[in-house]
Amino acid sequence: MMVFITRCWKSPLPSLLLGWLAAAVLGFSVAQAQAQAQAPSSDAQQLLRLERADDALWLSTQLDFELSPAVIDALHKGIPIYFVAEADVLRERWYWTNKKVATARRQFRLAYQPLTRQWRLNIVSGQVVEAELGLSLNQNFDSWSEALNTVRRISRWKIADAAELAPDARHLVDFRFWLDLAQLPRPLQIGTLGQSDWSVALSQEQVLDAEVTQ
Repeated sequence: MMVFITRCWKSPLPSLLLGWLAAAVLGFSVAQAQAQAQAPSSDAQQLLRLERADDALWLSTQLDFELSPAVIDALHKGIPIYFVAEADVLRERWYWTNKKVATARRQFRLAYQPLTRQWRLNIVSGQVVEAELGLSLNQNFDSWSEALNTVRRISRWKIADAAELAPDARHLVDFRFWLDLAQLPRPLQIGTLGQSDWSVALSQEQVLDAEVTQ
């Protein structure tokens, strides 16, 4: 009778595969953490102060953000930077989706003037175009930090007429603020894609309660 003996030996291949898998999972976790750290900033605690007057609904806030060295360098090279503030006012409806009753938009154009060595800030409602800059609110500053502080501070901004608000309904104010990359020169738009240095994004929602009737 012939007996066949098969030698059993423990292959290192499963161990190698487990090692590779563990390294891949660790690498993915590190990359995900870095991506989250570089994601656009969103200040969920941003305080909105809403004032419901007889004529309109007013919004005030103090924005908390900083500019990266890359953005500051572009400003010093004479490249205008645009910021956008936008607020939607929605009426809450229990039987359907909320109804948008008003939208307000404000844009800021910050640029350095080499001849005067001053910083010029233009604030307009709606879209910013060169032909409209003469009709905007124009201010000059000695430093970019002074101009940026003016951008950060929004005081009594009219976001809706009183007639657009139902006195017996709750409303939701959806506020957003961002650095508008679409307004940059085309080559710079392409160069800033995916770069966290050029990411400024804040958002906040706040409830406006119904008026108290006597």
